[in-house]
Amino acid sequence: MIKVVITGSNGLLGQSLLNLLLKENDKYDVYGFSRGVNRSGRNDFQYISIDITNKSQLTEELLKIKPDYIINTAAMTQVDACENDKAKCDILNVEVVEWLAAICQELSAHLIHISTDFIFDGKKGWYKETDEPNPLSYYGLSKLKSEQVLEKSNINYTILRTILVYGKVFDMSRSNIVLWVKESLENKREITIVDDQYRTPTYVEDLALACKISMDKNATGIFNISSSELLSIFDIAKQVAAVFNLDDSYIKSISTATLNQTANRPIKTGFDLSKTNKELNFYPKTFKDDLQRFKETLM
Repeated sequence: MIKVVITGSNGLLGQSLLNLLLKENDKYDVYGFSRGVNRSGRNDFQYISIDITNKSQLTEELLKIKPDYIINTAAMTQVDACENDKAKCDILNVEVVEWLAAICQELSAHLIHISTDFIFDGKKGWYKETDEPNPLSYYGLSKLKSEQVLEKSNINYTILRTILVYGKVFDMSRSNIVLWVKESLENKREITIVDDQYRTPTYVEDLALACKISMDKNATGIFNISSSELLSIFDIAKQVAAVFNLDDSYIKSISTATLNQTANRPIKTGFDLSKTNKELNFYPKTFKDDLQRFKETLM
């Protein structure tokens, strides 16, 4: 049995990973770490209620379990909140990764860590794994620092960079772009969406599968995981309306400049997936194709 600890097991990716790995419960022995009660709606894995920013508690639990893999899905991802509370952002996004790396070294465990397109400045788009990072926000900087922690370590690690993750799981504490647009249009609420930022959004099922493939192939290094077509966030919203047969006249466009957000966002990201295709043998589809798959899970 392969012992896997998922940090942030109550989150969107955490729950999606539980659902995926527990299909093979004869292969994976799964432990979920999260705050508070288990929100996954499942009880066929070992859930540990834990504050992972408590170093001694985190270390004690992991040394007890002795996992083969740790998949770190826990992070502070609200970009403006990170800008406003840099100390809190540093603990969860950087220090926890340092502690996890130290524990992995002690246990000879493999760490799979999630990173972001926000490590880039968005001047060119279609980023490769080897492109030079230049974060515009503290969130982006914190995730870049977490990558550097792993690159300087002596452990086996996989960094999966991703963009604008969406999907739905059993009990969610936060929404995401697709659900927010869908629910707003279903309730005939007018929404304003930026038309000058470009992304390749990521279906959470694909990100979970990429984590599993990374384990199964023992893949190390950095990989890009997202859909394959670059769209403006406005077009993303329009496609949600089209796939779910909703009235897109409620979607109004707005420019980034008029938003006055605390943190800067990269204008154009999107990932080059050729390394992911070649080394992971993983071929993500277009956002429209993924949306169709997502729609079928909701029926």
